[in-house]
Amino acid sequence: MENKPDSPFAEAAYNANPYATYASMRQETPVYKTVLPSGVDVYVVTHYQDVQAGLKDARLVKNIRNARPENLSGQPGPATVKAGNMLKADPPEHTRLRSLTNEAFKPKYINQMRGHIEEIANQLLDKVQSAGKMDVITDFAFPLPITIISEMMGVPNHDHQKFGKWSSDLITSGILSSENPMAGKEFMELGGYVRGLVDEHRKQPREDIISQLINAEENGDQLNDMEVMTTIILLLIAGHETTVNLIGNGMLALLQQPAQLEKLKQQPKLIKPAVEEMLRYVNPVQFVNRYASEDIEMSGEKIPRGAHVLLALAAADHDPDFASDPEKLNITRDEARHLAFGQGIHYCVGAPLARLEGEIAFTAILKRMPNIRLAVVPDQLKWRPALELRGLQSLPVTF
Repeated sequence: MENKPDSPFAEAAYNANPYATYASMRQETPVYKTVLPSGVDVYVVTHYQDVQAGLKDARLVKNIRNARPENLSGQPGPATVKAGNMLKADPPEHTRLRSLTNEAFKPKYINQMRGHIEEIANQLLDKVQSAGKMDVITDFAFPLPITIISEMMGVPNHDHQKFGKWSSDLITSGILSSENPMAGKEFMELGGYVRGLVDEHRKQPREDIISQLINAEENGDQLNDMEVMTTIILLLIAGHETTVNLIGNGMLALLQQPAQLEKLKQQPKLIKPAVEEMLRYVNPVQFVNRYASEDIEMSGEKIPRGAHVLLALAAADHDPDFASDPEKLNITRDEARHLAFGQGIHYCVGAPLARLEGEIAFTAILKRMPNIRLAVVPDQLKWRPALELRGLQSLPVTF
C-alpha cells in the first residue's frame, strides 16, 4: 500500500467538498493510509462494501486497549478492558452499557414527543418570522435539538446554551477520533457540571434520562457514577450534534437544488424519504473510528493489528456501487441502506430522535417559509473545523 504522508483532510479543497476527495480515494486507493491533521496515523476505508462489513466486524474494536494492550501498559492486557462509555467500549462491556441506556431512546417513546418538538420548532420560527431572515444554524438548527436533549436529560433551561457550547467545543477538539479523547479543559468543566447534576438527581429523582440512568438495572447490575457521567456526556453530544448538521447541511442541499426543494414543498408527504436521502447525501457524521485487534484485509490491502481505522461513512454513501448517481440529491430515492447512523452493535442509539427532529424541522421551515433562499453565495459559507462531524458554522437565509 502506498503511504500518503500529506493529509488530504488538511487541504482547503477537502473542507469545501469532501466528496470529491472520497471519490478519488475510492477509485485510486480504497484503503488509504494517511495522517490526520492531529498527527495520528490512520487507514481510511471508503468502499461501501468494506465500510458496511467493517461496521459489523468484531475484529475492528472501539476500545484502543483491546487492540494495543502491550503498547499502552507494557504488559499483555486482558481480552476486554473497560472504556467507561459506549462510544469506546466493546462486548461484553458495550452490551452491558447499551442495555442499560437503550430504554429512553426507543422509537415508541420518541414518537410520543412529536407534538412537543413541533411546538418548540414553531416557537423558534415565531422569533424570526417577522424579520424575513434568519441564520438557520444559530436561530433554529442548534437550539431545537439542544433544547430537546437537554429537557430529556433533565438539564435546567438556563444551562441549555452552556451545555451546547461544551458539546461543540468537544467535537471541535476531535473527541470522536482522537486517541486521547477526553483531554481538554472543556471536558473537565463539563464533567464537573454533570457530576453536580448526578448528585442532584440522586437526592431528588425525576422523570428524565439522568434519573433513568441512575436507577437503570438489569439482572442486578447498575451503572456506576463514572459510567453514568460518561454516558450523559455521550448522549448529550450524540443527541444534538448529528441533528444540527442534518438540518443545516440538508437545508443547504435543498436550497442549491431548487427542483428537489420545490418537489418537497409540493409533496410534503415525501419528508421521510427526503430525510433519509439527506442523511445519505450530506452525512452529518463523516467517519467512525475503530482499531484492528488483528491483521485484517480489505479490498486486497492489509490493515495491521493495532492500526487506527476510519470507516468513512460519507464516502461509502456516495459509492456508485451502492447508489446510482450518488452525487445527485434525489428525495424520492428508495434507499434505506445508507450508513449515516452506522450499522451493527454501535448503530446510533439516537437515530429515531434525529430522524423525527429532521422531519419536523424541514416540514416546519418549508410550510412557514415557502420562499426561503440563500442570503449569501455558497462560496461564502464556512464549515466547522471538526473532522468527524461535517456542519456549517452559519447558514443565512431570507424568506
